[in-house]
Amino acid sequence: MIRVLIAEDQAMVRGALAALLEIEEDIAIVAQAADGQEALDRIREIRPDIVVADIEMPRMTGLDLAREVTRQSLPTRVIILTTFARPGYLRRALDAGVAGYLLKDTPAERLAEAVRRVDGGGRVIDPELASDAWSDPDPLTDRERQVLRLADEGRTTAAIGEYLGLAEGTVRNYLSEAISKMGARNRIEAARTAREKGWL
Repeated sequence: MIRVLIAEDQAMVRGALAALLEIEEDIAIVAQAADGQEALDRIREIRPDIVVADIEMPRMTGLDLAREVTRQSLPTRVIILTTFARPGYLRRALDAGVAGYLLKDTPAERLAEAVRRVDGGGRVIDPELASDAWSDPDPLTDRERQVLRLADEGRTTAAIGEYLGLAEGTVRNYLSEAISKMGARNRIEAARTAREKGWL
C-alpha cells in the first residue's frame, strides 16, 4: 500500500484529491494538511511514502516543503500538483528535489499512475514544461527572491530587514539587484515580472 499525504490549502480541492486517490486499491491517504508547515510536521511524524503538494500554501510553500524534505533526508518523495504551468516554477521544483510536477488539470488516472511511478523510484514531469524549463534561467538568488517576495507583500525595507535579520541597507541592495535583473523600474514591477516567469 502506498501511503500518501495531501498538502493543499483549499479544503474542497484537498478533499477531492483525497477522494480520487482513495478509489485506488493500492493507495491510502494517511493524512491531509492545509499548509506547508503542517505538512512538514506530519511528514516527520508519520513518514508517508509520497506527499502530493500545491505550490502556493500559507506558512510554507510546496517548494519550500520539498526543499526541507530533501534537506532533512526524510524518506518521503514529493509530487507538486499545481495550476502554475511556468517553467520557472518547474526549475525551482527540480532544484528543491521534487520527484513529480503535474498540473491540476491532469486526469485523475494520470495522477494515480504518477504516485505509483514516483513510489517506485521514478520521476514524473510534464514533458512540455520540462523542455521549456531550461530555456529561460532564473536570475534571482534565493535571498533576492525572498526579499522581493516580502516587498511584494507590502513590507517596508525596515520591516523586511527586521524579519530577515538584515540591515536596511542590505535589504535595499538585494531589492536593487532584483529590480535590475528583472529590467524593472521599481519593486512592484519587478515582483510582477518575476511572478509571471515563475521565479517568485
